[in-house]
Amino acid sequence: MCGGGAGIPEGQTPAAPSSLPSSTSSDFPWHLGVADAHCHPTDTMASIASIPSMKARVLTVMATRSQDQDLVASVASKHAVGSRAALQAGPAPNAADRVVPAFGWHPWFSYQLYDDGDDDDAAEKSGLTTEELKAKLYGAVLSPAPSDEFVAGLPDPVPLGRFLADTRRRVLDAGVAMIGEVGLDKTFRLPWPWGMAQGSQGSAGEEERRQGGQQASSELTPGGREGRMLSPHQVRMPHQVRVLEAQLRLAGELGVPVSVHGVQAHGVLFDVLAGLWKGYEKEVVSRRKQKLVAPGAEDFSSSDDDDYDDDDDEEGHDDGFQVSDGEGELGRPKDRPRIAAVAGRRHKSKPFPPRICLHSFSGSPQTLKQYVHPAVPAKVFFSFSSTINLSTAGGAGRFGDVLRACPDDRVLVESDLHCAGDAMDGALEDITRRVCEGKGWPLEEGVVRLRNNYVEFLFG
Repeated sequence: MCGGGAGIPEGQTPAAPSSLPSSTSSDFPWHLGVADAHCHPTDTMASIASIPSMKARVLTVMATRSQDQDLVASVASKHAVGSRAALQAGPAPNAADRVVPAFGWHPWFSYQLYDDGDDDDAAEKSGLTTEELKAKLYGAVLSPAPSDEFVAGLPDPVPLGRFLADTRRRVLDAGVAMIGEVGLDKTFRLPWPWGMAQGSQGSAGEEERRQGGQQASSELTPGGREGRMLSPHQVRMPHQVRVLEAQLRLAGELGVPVSVHGVQAHGVLFDVLAGLWKGYEKEVVSRRKQKLVAPGAEDFSSSDDDDYDDDDDEEGHDDGFQVSDGEGELGRPKDRPRIAAVAGRRHKSKPFPPRICLHSFSGSPQTLKQYVHPAVPAKVFFSFSSTINLSTAGGAGRFGDVLRACPDDRVLVESDLHCAGDAMDGALEDITRRVCEGKGWPLEEGVVRLRNNYVEFLFG
């Protein structure tokens, strides 16, 4: 996530590698179409005006918390990609067909959501005052347990059900959209509320730093760290999982892709996803059995796992995402899938997303291989950024091995930056060149491959 990134403390902008260019070079084939699979320009709304003049073909703009959901929607309303055909048509018009919005709640802010579903104390929660609800929620989901003073400085919690309903509406209104940024993170810590420093009342010096930080970041969207010191408090993993599962199920209901953040939680993250797609795994046929199958027999399969029926358009792709009814159930049993019209095609809703991007992927080659096993029913992509993957010696050292383990058709690139404009273009050029070099692709061939991968991730 921008303003933090994978493994960077909440609200703190990650330092880019010293070799990361702030501008682009004249020999880079921008005309072939470069897609930023994950970025946060709504963190700096003043930068949005530069999107029409950027060299990148499309930006996938992530929401992370309450303050930026409407901002992402507003940017998409002016710059949204309208269809698959528009994205493949070459250079974009100045303003149109430049942005794909993603709506989601980041794990750093997951403590601000509370489950208002069918759990045992849902009725009790509904009868609490805001102060009582904050004390109950934050005392349960934060570790170590926070003081009353700390809780008082936190924002009012938001019902998970209301957030999911709002997200469903935003995705449907946007047309071409996805869920993101969502995920799990074991490393981050909440910042101290203003006026508190290491559990005690802040000093006059801290107030001066606060005022200076506000002036320096006056263009930043509220809700991040904003220069505050970090507390020892973290969100308990079961709560992060609950918030993540709800959003993954929504993506499965709507049949849209999802962008996922995972930091030092790769095992838990895989277990969450595997739990959602349990029972939907693809059959893996051995080579011996494949030789026994009559040629062409697979063409007449009547498998229940087919995602779409014969109402596909003549080219076999959809022109966006529009589900016929916005209030479908989440997680129906496999034998009773909800059928929804997705841009004129019929989509079987499932409890897991059809396509997943693990953004700024920091896992090992062994972890990556779990996701590309032929039995996995979701198509999992892996995006890389210079900002995160190459910002430390350890990350740079692992990058080559992880990239080589990644199938050619599952690689994406991203900036993960919080400001649109030349710096974002420079970051995209840098990671694209590094991916092409690592894969042994000629530059123009690599740019086309990465563009096609993005289109497949977005539309399927």
